[in-house]
Amino acid sequence: MTRDVPAVIRLNPADNVVVALRDLAAGAVVPEVPVPLAGPVARGHKIAARAIGQGENVLRYGQIIGVATCAIASGAHVHSHNLGMGAHDQDYAFSTDLRPLPAVDAPRHFMGYHRADGGVGTRNYLGILTSVNCSGSVARFISESVEREGWLAEFPNVDGVVPIVHGTGCGMSGKDEGYDTLFRTLAGYARNPNFGGILLVGLGCEVLQIPDLIGKARLRADGNFRYMTIQQTGGTRRTIERGSAMLREMAAAANAVTRQPAGLEHLMIGMQCGGSDGYSGITANPALGAASDLLVAHGGTTILSETPEIYGAEHLLTRRAVTPEVGAKIVERIRWWEDYTARQGGEMDNNPSPGNKKGGLTTILEKSLGAVAKGGTAPLTQVYKFGEPVTERGFVYMDSPGYDPTSVTGQIASGSNLIAFTTGRGSVSGYKPTPCIKLATNTEMFDRMSEDMDINCGDIITEGVSIEEKGRQIFELFLRVASGEKTKSEELGFGGAEFVPWAMGAVM
Repeated sequence: MTRDVPAVIRLNPADNVVVALRDLAAGAVVPEVPVPLAGPVARGHKIAARAIGQGENVLRYGQIIGVATCAIASGAHVHSHNLGMGAHDQDYAFSTDLRPLPAVDAPRHFMGYHRADGGVGTRNYLGILTSVNCSGSVARFISESVEREGWLAEFPNVDGVVPIVHGTGCGMSGKDEGYDTLFRTLAGYARNPNFGGILLVGLGCEVLQIPDLIGKARLRADGNFRYMTIQQTGGTRRTIERGSAMLREMAAAANAVTRQPAGLEHLMIGMQCGGSDGYSGITANPALGAASDLLVAHGGTTILSETPEIYGAEHLLTRRAVTPEVGAKIVERIRWWEDYTARQGGEMDNNPSPGNKKGGLTTILEKSLGAVAKGGTAPLTQVYKFGEPVTERGFVYMDSPGYDPTSVTGQIASGSNLIAFTTGRGSVSGYKPTPCIKLATNTEMFDRMSEDMDINCGDIITEGVSIEEKGRQIFELFLRVASGEKTKSEELGFGGAEFVPWAMGAVM
């Protein structure tokens, strides 16, 4: 039964703002605010709990989220009209806040597909991986041919055929950071345990050559791998015919692999947030953080990413780094991003987006403080570049843009076999071959978009469910989805358009 929702919440005793938990009218009298509200305030937005002077720091979560750009009266709405970034030098205090997680009562497992390299898949797809945009259409034609021919029905353990197409691979340098990043991404997808076999298709004359991928990357240990180029094969029609025949051979091998018990050390979850709102740092993100801690305590791995969206909160991660050297890698990535955005004529405070602001988020500092809550409290064991193979278990960080499809693409390339995605505005997407669990930050959006959302975290506010209990619910869903239960995005068919490698460097 829905409880009476409090008017506001103060997230830390030191905060000089409170957050509205429901739409409030002008003149409303609410707890924590000594005067009636000066004007209406929408749910998720901030209210001054006392008078705040011009230039004074504004605190939420007990942390600085910006400075008042003018004097703010007690009871006034605090948002982009009176709150700006300001200076935000950080004390990184490397490795000073390491907290061991409590021991688990008993080991758990999921039912997954065991691979020759030791990985375990949560799905069993065949992938058509393209080296260049020029082979993208042919990859789709091959997939469509398989569907028309209908032979996939003979292989019930195979989840389907996924064409992995993109817009680059040529018109680029063959020896810069952009090339290396794309190379890692394609190699990582080929090795992701959610693929039972890979067909690599190129045009033939592109910068990113298929022989380089095959020779340098050692793409699959199980041998269920084929490759060809359209030019060498003899054109579109012959490539489609040969590709379909190759996939049928690989399907027989992939179908022989069945779900078997696997320990949670084989579960690797990429954590994302998109379409965030003022509730994200109150409900879904800390609940996902609690689930992350549970998985890590059971020996699993969780990956936090989106470097522009930890900006201003990175000091909370450096304190949890297992060594100062690991913490310094976070700072190095922050400095790289500051330089990268400056070179591109941008700035790190290009966030929040219009939708984020409508939902109550004002500065990137505020957004970042809510975003890092997805990482729970576990020690940070390692920091990786985009698409690098994750080899350390536990809670780790992978550098990426804040653009969700690109960030998830990197996490899957790094080995994620499950994605957890929090949203307040209502993001819709999927990421084949890896299932994506959607976590709603507020009940109103969950009810409106229930066909797309897997779990409602808004009941933390509306029904008083604890963060810990919601984290346990999310954790249990992790295990069910890893064992084959379909997510809402899978049921809707998402995942065919969300492979978006990080395109950096000059287009030539």
